[in-house]
Amino acid sequence: METSPLARPFPALPAIAGAVPRVARAGYKNWGRCDLTFVTLDKGTAVAGVFTKNVCCSSEVELGREQVKLGRARALVVNAGNSNAFTGYRGREAVETIMAEVAAHLDCEPSDVFVSSTGVIGVPLPQDKAREGLARVFGTEPCGWEQAAETIGTTDTFTKGAHASAMIGGTRVEFSAIIKGSGMIAPDMATMLGYVFTDANVAPAFLQQCLSAANEATFSCITVDGDTSTSDTVLAFATGKAGNEEITGPDSPGADAFAAALHDICRQLAHLVVRDGEGAQKFIEIAVTGATSDESARRVGLAIANSPLVKTAIAGEDANWGRVVMAVGKAGEPADRDRLSIGFGGIWTARDGQPVAGYDEAPVAAHLKGEDIRIDVDLGLGEGRATVWTCDLTHGYISINADYRT
Repeated sequence: METSPLARPFPALPAIAGAVPRVARAGYKNWGRCDLTFVTLDKGTAVAGVFTKNVCCSSEVELGREQVKLGRARALVVNAGNSNAFTGYRGREAVETIMAEVAAHLDCEPSDVFVSSTGVIGVPLPQDKAREGLARVFGTEPCGWEQAAETIGTTDTFTKGAHASAMIGGTRVEFSAIIKGSGMIAPDMATMLGYVFTDANVAPAFLQQCLSAANEATFSCITVDGDTSTSDTVLAFATGKAGNEEITGPDSPGADAFAAALHDICRQLAHLVVRDGEGAQKFIEIAVTGATSDESARRVGLAIANSPLVKTAIAGEDANWGRVVMAVGKAGEPADRDRLSIGFGGIWTARDGQPVAGYDEAPVAAHLKGEDIRIDVDLGLGEGRATVWTCDLTHGYISINADYRT
């Protein structure tokens, strides 16, 4: 599979004290690559998570939702090539087997072991392959984050990672994160598997608060194709090894810096997923202002971002702002045709419900020939605003998904 033209190079990610990644081959698919990622986490690691709202979710998601309530973690296992979703009791047994095997290896509780799976829906995860893969990975040497990121991928065309840091008092804390996602991407916490590791000392409840807030403005503001996966999971692990004074709430010293760094790294990861949207040639930012509320602005933005007509117009480098008007009108949110303004690349094409007098399409056409596209929409009704991100819709998306299972 060709690398997306919107790809970004994998950054240099620092090791995170207390988090050690390893990879191995379980053979979930007939591919000559590693497909099992195993990250051990030191005792005392805090965890938070956000999960898909898809009601046909996997057992991994069902169990993970309960596990994060305990706030602690000792290991992460990610299986690539099989989502283990829509597999009934056999799927749950496979997850519980993995949790038990890892718990015995680390001498911890099964609930401390988080499992994610990604790939084809409807095929139970083979327990024999899972056991064999775990036996291999237990004996392997630690690897870097890039190898871990490559191993969790499925239809991804490039490995995705991000880094952030923050000063907590006089202590510098580091964040390293990896993510996978390319298709079946739609906001409802978005669609992918993402993992953030930090050495910060932070209480689980505040970690969850920060991750949930970051998710609302990042992962839940991206879409590739409007489809919400059965396996969406984003987990944040804080090992506490940096030695900073524990951040217990928003009033703790350094709480704002920690929350900002977590938001930053989540935004980076979300953008990388869109840049690897299946068949994507354009990265599209849609900024909506003048809505009656921020949530209304977000819904309008997503209506535009999910419109096949808007996405194909951008693919064809056509400044068809009439399609944007259509998408605003169908969003089901307050809008007034005679107050609506639309622009591309910082140039207004329509203002207050009318085409801009003397509008010159040449600079807009030049903007649309680039890789990074911006659409501005001002509803003219209030102070609500939101930004969402998507990609164009090309023949490549059809080719990838028509042949997905084969």
